[in-house]
Amino acid sequence: MDLYDLTLHQARALLDAGEISAVELTQAVLDRILSVDNAVKAYLTLTPEAALEQARAADAARVGAGLAPAPEGQAMPLRGIPIAVKDIICTAGIPTTCGSRILEDFIPPYDATVVARLKAAGAVILGKTNTDEFAMGSSTENSAFFPTHNPWDLDRVPGGSSGGSAAAVAAGECLGALGTDTGGSVRQPAAFCGIVGLKPTYGRVSRYGLIAFASSLDQVGVLTRDVTDAAILLNVIAGHDPLDSTSLDAPVPDATAALTGDIRGMRVGVPREYFVPGMQPEVEAAVRAALEKLADLGAEIVEVSLPHTDYALPVYYLIAPAEASANLARYDGVRYGLRILGNSLEDTYKQTRGRGFGPEVKRRIMLGTYALSAGYYDAYYLKAQKVRTLIKGDFDRAFEQVDVIVAPTSPTTAFRIGEKTDDPIQMYLSDIFTLSVNLAGICGINIPCGFDAQGLPIGMQIMGPALGEMTILRVAYAYEQATDWHTRRPPI
Repeated sequence: MDLYDLTLHQARALLDAGEISAVELTQAVLDRILSVDNAVKAYLTLTPEAALEQARAADAARVGAGLAPAPEGQAMPLRGIPIAVKDIICTAGIPTTCGSRILEDFIPPYDATVVARLKAAGAVILGKTNTDEFAMGSSTENSAFFPTHNPWDLDRVPGGSSGGSAAAVAAGECLGALGTDTGGSVRQPAAFCGIVGLKPTYGRVSRYGLIAFASSLDQVGVLTRDVTDAAILLNVIAGHDPLDSTSLDAPVPDATAALTGDIRGMRVGVPREYFVPGMQPEVEAAVRAALEKLADLGAEIVEVSLPHTDYALPVYYLIAPAEASANLARYDGVRYGLRILGNSLEDTYKQTRGRGFGPEVKRRIMLGTYALSAGYYDAYYLKAQKVRTLIKGDFDRAFEQVDVIVAPTSPTTAFRIGEKTDDPIQMYLSDIFTLSVNLAGICGINIPCGFDAQGLPIGMQIMGPALGEMTILRVAYAYEQATDWHTRRPPI
C-alpha cells in the first residue's frame, strides 16, 4: 500500500513503530498532491516547506522522547500525520480566503482553536482546501477561484461546501481533513466522495477562528477514510473553549472507546419522511440494505416520524441567509480584505461588495436582508425560528424511542459539474436530508454504504441526540467493520 493511502491510525502505528518517518509520510502525500491535484483541484493553498519542517520536528520529537513505540494514550496522537484544513478556518500566517475574492489576500494573525489543537497534537498542516464561497453551496462550484472535481469521476462535483477537504481525503491528498457543516457541508461531500464525515453536536467543537456563515448553525467537523480516524480527530478538536461563548462546557469522553463493534439491542430509527419520491432508486436500495445489515448485527429497526421535515428547507433558507446577511456586513472595504475605492464611502461599499462577492453569496445576503427587514421580520425570520423549535422537538421525541436515526445522506449520488448551477432550488435540495440536523443542533455522521451503476459512492447518515457522538460512532463502526465499502479507493 502506498503511504498516502494509509488511514490515520495505520500511519500512526507505523510511525510509532519506527517503520516510517513523518518526513517520508509527508513527502509521499505531497508527491501525491503534485501528481493528482491539477485534476482534482482540492487545494487553494499548499504549504509544502512548512509541512516538511513540521514533519522533521515530529521525527525529532519522537526520537527525543523515546516514542518508538509510543506509550498508550500518548499526548500527541497526530504527531507527524498530514492533515488539511478547509479554507474558512483561520490559520496564522497562511491565507484564509473563504473561497472569496473579498478575502483573497487575507492572512490571519492567529490560529482557530481547532487548528491550535491540531498543532498541539502534533499534526502536519499541508494547506487549505477549496470551499464554496463563505461555505454557501452544495457542490464547491461557488468557489471564486475554481471548482473542485470528484476523484471518483472528474466530471462530477465532490459535494459542498467542504468539497475540497472531501476530495483531498478521497484522493489520498491528506490523511484527514477539517471541514465545516452548516446544513450538511461535511456529511454530503463525504457521501459524494465515499468517505466518513462527522458533524458534531453544536457547541461540541469550538467555532473560535471559524469565519462565520450562520452562527447558530455552523460547526467544525472532520473528514476521514474510516470511523476510527474520525474518532481520533474528534478527540483532538472537541472540548470547551472559553474563547467561544457557544462552546459547551461538557466532558469529552474518549471517542475511540465507542468503537466496540457491538450494537446488539440498540434501537435504530428509520424516518418515513426521509424516503421520498424522486430519490435515486439506488440510493434508497443501498440504505435499505444497510439497515438490514444493522439488523443482522443485532439492532432493532423501528420506524419513526419526523413530521416537520418538509419545513426544514424553507426554514433553513430563511435562518441561514438572515445570519449570513448580518455576518457578512463586516466586509465593507474599510477594515480588511478587498477594497475598491469609489467616489464616496457608500460607493466604496458598493464597489467592494459588488465585485468582491460572488452571485450565490449576493443571493443569500439579499434573501437574508429581506427576511430581517421591517415589516417582514415577524412573518419570515421569527416564524422560521418557531418552526425550527418544532423540528428540534421532532428529534427529541424520536430519541425517546430510539438510540440513533438512520437515513440517506443525499437523495442522489454526485451530479455533473454545471448540472444544477442554473437552478438554485435543485441545488438546495441536495441537502434536504442533512439540514434538519443543524437546525436541531444534534450530531450526525456519513459512512459509505454502496455504489450506484456509474461507480459513484452512496452515503448513509446516522443521526444521534445532542452529545450523542459516542452512540453514532458505535453504530457507524459496527456497520463499517461488517462491510468493505470504506476500503474502496477512487480510480484516479
